[in-house]
Amino acid sequence: MAYFEIEGGYGLHGEITPQGAKNEALQIICAVLLTDQKVTLHNVPDIIDVNNLIRLIENLGVLVKSKGDGVFEFEAKTVNIDYLKTSEFLKLARSIRGSVMLIGPLLARFGRVYAAKPGGDKIGRRKLDTHFIGMQKLGASFDFCDDSSVFELKAEKLTGCYMLLDEASVTGTANIVMAAVMAEGTTTIFNAACEPYLSQLCKMLNRMGAKISGVGSNLLTIEGVTSLNGCEHTMLPDMIEIGSFIGLAAMTQSHIRIKNVSVENLGVIPDVFRRLGVIVIEEGDDLIIPEQKSYEVETFMDGSIMTISDAPWPGFTPDLISIILVTAINAKGSVLIHQKMFESRLFFVDKLIDMGAQIILCDPHRATVIGLDHKYPLKGIDMVSPDIRAGVAQLFAALSAKGKSRIYNIEQIERGYQNIDGRLKQLGAKIKRYE
Repeated sequence: MAYFEIEGGYGLHGEITPQGAKNEALQIICAVLLTDQKVTLHNVPDIIDVNNLIRLIENLGVLVKSKGDGVFEFEAKTVNIDYLKTSEFLKLARSIRGSVMLIGPLLARFGRVYAAKPGGDKIGRRKLDTHFIGMQKLGASFDFCDDSSVFELKAEKLTGCYMLLDEASVTGTANIVMAAVMAEGTTTIFNAACEPYLSQLCKMLNRMGAKISGVGSNLLTIEGVTSLNGCEHTMLPDMIEIGSFIGLAAMTQSHIRIKNVSVENLGVIPDVFRRLGVIVIEEGDDLIIPEQKSYEVETFMDGSIMTISDAPWPGFTPDLISIILVTAINAKGSVLIHQKMFESRLFFVDKLIDMGAQIILCDPHRATVIGLDHKYPLKGIDMVSPDIRAGVAQLFAALSAKGKSRIYNIEQIERGYQNIDGRLKQLGAKIKRYE
């Protein structure tokens, strides 16, 4: 098991460029299965989850060529559907949450698909009902084998329909869209997720010949086509990394410029950090986080304590709740963090409390943070990363703490952050990776 050793308490300085968006890449890579023509993807992040999905796609028979610098070519002329029944596929698919999005394109193009219950972060129940109900409404049959935990979906023909999604699931919407683009007739999806990454998927599919309208809204209309063409596509910068680096700069009293962030696709993220008192300056397409000796949490207009909660887009993304919580530790003032969308994402705060943070865990969804205002530095300890985002939050806490910390199970962090130790070293962080 690999681990990071961190010597904290030092300010950082310099420029950092966010990687390509992990959550977009997982959708887009699955979409290459919709055509037998060449698809070229740019700004693909070099992280464990994405690399495992590429390997899985390649094992299916897709021709994959790496062109370097995050550029890949995919050509899905030959796809071995029977590979989906193998233990090798099931094992690999169970390790990647994004593998569930293979269902839509394979069902649309080949009429049948087998899928394992996907893995990913252990942050509570993450049901798949939205995916499967959507496929059934398009005309697919659905079976689940309890013994092997394998799903089987079949459809001689997919037919467009109207559907109201039970939740605005990002991966669920992506899966249904990828199936519906080649269904017969018109599909209307209401309460669709409208994250920028879902918009990116729809724009790519339209360039391939799909007919999707309402892109960027929660009402998508899709006119089915019989086939799709190849295309080129570039991933957005990862908004979760961008938010993470804003929090890192504030926590460590550092001056950091975050390059090429695609400001128009960040939504409320900069403003939520501003509510904590963090100065976020937009300069062109860069964000500048200047060194601050202190940052003070706002209160609401009636004087009540600030509450920050997650919500479906355009609300605050749940993937940054761990980061906003850890950033609040060194703020001046108090804030209530309310994680509504997942039930086990706040349990990592016990280690932050061991470091000296003043946090009251109210229940699995709410934590009150009483800011230390940098007057009482955190102390270094040993920790284990429970998931991607909590692991990075622990890492940033360690960088702001006095003394040495160790973080184990860093493979969880590396599932979502590309060469994080190397890039932080370039900012002056004292961090070493050990096997």
